Amino acid sequence: MTEAGLHSIYKGIAGYYTDKVTKFGTTAFGADWTCVATQEMRFVQLLKLCDFTAPFALNDLGCGYGALLGLLDRRRGTCTVDYLGIDVSAAMVRHARRRWRGHSHARFVTGHGSPRIAEYSVASGVFNVRLEQPPEAWAAFIAATLDQLASTSSRGFTVNFVEAPPHGAPVPSGLYTTEPERWAEYCAGRFDAEVAVIDGYGLPEFTLL
Repeated sequence: MTEAGLHSIYKGIAGYYTDKVTKFGTTAFGADWTCVATQEMRFVQLLKLCDFTAPFALNDLGCGYGALLGLLDRRRGTCTVDYLGIDVSAAMVRHARRRWRGHSHARFVTGHGSPRIAEYSVASGVFNVRLEQPPEAWAAFIAATLDQLASTSSRGFTVNFVEAPPHGAPVPSGLYTTEPERWAEYCAGRFDAEVAVIDGYGLPEFTLL
């Protein structure tokens, strides 16, 4: 995919989530989630990647208003986590900075990729809302994002997807769904990575570690 094509996708995503946070503020709805409980259930799966026995740096791509930080603080124990949130929506980043302005180990930047290498990277829900993009363009965006996550993560990264419904079942308009094998095999082959698939946690989705 060309840089112009990717830029168009980033612009569309930024506009979509800017509208959400402007309307709903720093709530689950503001990040296009249905509720806090399911939002945090996803975060629990993503954080299974991290080793909390020693300090580490964490990149949160598509961080929204930084909701992951709340759960991270509750689960990290005495482990120091150097957190960087990245989001394409400048409005989201402004909300995140206000919400977490007193946090000593967190900062936020606007962009579609991390400006630094961290031990771990997470990306929650960044592939779900396809908007009006053709499937092949969205797949190219996913591949480019996975490449960026791999290049800025020294130990590993994790992402989640909505799982494809049973054959013949309708898919909501604008939603991207897929089978775990497609992107698990992509990551294993392209990055020579060990890949784990987590599912069965009560939501119609899966997480790749």
